[in-house]
Parts: sequence; structure tokens; C-alpha cells
Amino acid sequence: MKEKIINIKKGIKLHLINTDLFKTDLSVIFITIGLDKKNITKDVIIPEVLKSGSKTYKKQIDISNKLNNLYGSTLETGTDKTGKNLVLKLYTESVDDIFLPNEEKNLKECINVLLDITFNPLVKNDSFDEKYVEIEKERQKMIIESEKDDKDTYAYDKIINIMYNDCGYGIKKNGYLEDIKNINGKNLYERYKEIISKGKIDIFVSGNIENKHIEESIKNNKLIESLSDRDVSCYLNDIEKQEKEEVKQINKIEEKMDVTQGKLVVGLDVVGKTNADDRFKILLYNTILGDGANSKLFRIVREKESLAYTSKSNYVVQKSNIFIRAGIEVDNYEKTLNLIEEQLEDMRNGNFTEDDIENAKRFIYAGIDSIKEEQNTAIIFYYGEEMSKNKISIEEYYDKIKNISKEDIIKIAKKVKINTVYFLRN
Repeated sequence: MKEKIINIKKGIKLHLINTDLFKTDLSVIFITIGLDKKNITKDVIIPEVLKSGSKTYKKQIDISNKLNNLYGSTLETGTDKTGKNLVLKLYTESVDDIFLPNEEKNLKECINVLLDITFNPLVKNDSFDEKYVEIEKERQKMIIESEKDDKDTYAYDKIINIMYNDCGYGIKKNGYLEDIKNINGKNLYERYKEIISKGKIDIFVSGNIENKHIEESIKNNKLIESLSDRDVSCYLNDIEKQEKEEVKQINKIEEKMDVTQGKLVVGLDVVGKTNADDRFKILLYNTILGDGANSKLFRIVREKESLAYTSKSNYVVQKSNIFIRAGIEVDNYEKTLNLIEEQLEDMRNGNFTEDDIENAKRFIYAGIDSIKEEQNTAIIFYYGEEMSKNKISIEEYYDKIKNISKEDIIKIAKKVKINTVYFLRN
């Protein structure tokens, strides 16, 4: 599985991933923009409005009928918050042409539908259709209002908001309830035009695409030709420029809610300068600490001491943060926090074995293998590397992990410091 990158225009790229491992083709458009609190609520609504209709397919039923005629192809949309950016996603999945009668050009048709929905929206008098906008406003309102229903996700999002405030990475990924009422078809379309003219655009096509002339088809598409060059350097992640200072005092916050289980989240900073290779060392450190059934948090906090129903950690590479998350009995808060701090100190002192390192490496290798085995995972990997100023191949990824030593992990461990402790309790 290899990626071919074609620069269509400045800030607009086509990524072709040729593979015969799957019976389907996956086509994705990523539009990357900076996180902006005043616009986030509009931004997350836009992809949903786009899939409601275009100038070619006036109604959602027209889109559905078209996709059904393309052998049951599907269309999905969404948004992701990644580091300092928001990513608008639109993608189609279709049966590969080779499995169809007379090898029909199913993929090209699906790509044309995807481009039409993204870049040829249903607009009248410089406004999105108010009916569709109101439907999506109501849907987004329900999503925001239901945020507290998933207490684990709520606690995780809350600590990020606390650590980064209402700017950049701290902006709420679903938007803000108070902003919904001010959104209408006209100002939403104005925001859409701004995104399309300034955002970084990456088009991915994955599947058995050799000799299908996908590159020419997309480059010659009139909607693509109408797009302008744009400067997208501000969206790229430069891990070599990241440098964090240790907080002078750990921020400890408790919030009370009607919960049956306490949610403890510990936000960690990797302080000091980090370079391009450190992201792999931090990944391995985090895997030993709390990612998977062989991790210290799982084996000690959950299994041995029975203090947590769940206990895990995740690494946010774009922000040099690790977040430890545990579902616990409220009365076990102090005991659990102390035990977590002991695990952090153990890592700094090198109190982990070569077996721990090898188990963690195997765990990561399995994740790397899944890049080759799952179309969506491969696209996410290649998109992540596209957004990095330090791109690597899948093969290089293996080698980076393989060559990490215990001493490398200890050096990282000494940089890991607690920033914030958040506890959701009754």
C-alpha cells in the first residue's frame, strides 16, 4: 500500500492509495481550518447541510436515489477536532468497479457526486435552504444538550476546556448552544464560502484504482478547477516547535453531578522541548503507562488494587499531552490519584521491564498493521502525516518504534508532569 500525492493547486492535494485488499473504494474530502470559537457552531453544521442537497441533487432523496443506483454506495459527513484545527469530512464508499457488470465506472461517478455535494451546494439568493438549516440547527442543539449523557466523554472534554480555555484546542467540538439561534442560511453560506476559499483541501481515494485515470478525472473537474490557491502553512503541526513549561501549581477541580460513578481525568504535559522523534517515544511511554491490558494503569490500578472500573491513558500528539482517565467509586478518589502518581514516578525511576517495553511495542505494531488492513485507518494515517511537517512512511513508523530504548523512555518520563486533575463526582 503506497500513497501517491498530486498537488492540484496551492493548498489542494489529491492522495491516491492503490490497494487490491478491499472490495470497496473509499473517497474522502478533508477540509482543514483553524479552530475558532465564534465560528465553531457554524462549522460543525455545514457538512450536514451540504449532504442535504446540491444544485445537481436538489433534495436528500435525490442524493439517496443516485447513490442507490451506484450499487448501494454510501455518503457520510462529520467533523473532527485535531490539535489546533477542525476538520470537515465528507466521504463516499462504493463497490469497486472490478466486481460490477462490465466493470462500470462506479468510482468515478461516486467521486463526482462527492465533489458536487461539497463544492456545488444548494444555494438560492446567496443562502443555504433555510429548511435544511433549521433541521440541522435542531439536530446540533440536541447533540450539545446531550453532551452530559456520556459522562466519560463529558469529563474528558471538560478537562481539555479547562487546560486550554475557550481558545484553540479548548474550544468545544460540538459548538455552543447560545450561538445556534443566530445561525441562518445566509450567514452559514457566507462562512461556507470562507472555508472553501481558505481551508486546506485534501482529497483521498483508496482502492483498486490503478489505470482508472482518477487523477485526470479530478484535476479536470470543473468544480475543482474553480477553486483558488490558498496558503495553508498555518494549519500544519510543527512538533519541533512545541515547548511547554511545567505549571507552578497543579490545578485541581471537582464538579458535582448526578453520577453513579466518579470520573477522574488527569491531564499531563510533556514539558520542555520535543523533537520530531519524541512523538514515537511518548507514544511508547503512554502505551506502557496506560494503553492496553498490559499497561501499568490497567494491571495495577484496575486489576491488582481494584480501584477503577476503567483505567486508561491516551496521547494527543499535536498538543504533547497525555490524559489519564479512570471510572472510580467517589470514595476512592484520593487513593486512586495517589496510585496514579506512583505509576508516574515509577516510570521516571525506570521501574518497568524489558518485557513491558516489548509488549508495548507489539501493541503498537498491531496498530501499525491495521493501517494496511483497514481503508479508513490508512486514510487517517496518511492525513495525519500530511498535517505533520515530519512525514514518515508506514515502514519508517515500524523502525522508529523498534529503535526506542529503555533510556529513551525514562528521559520522556522525566518530562511528564501533571497539569490538571479533574474529578466529576456526586
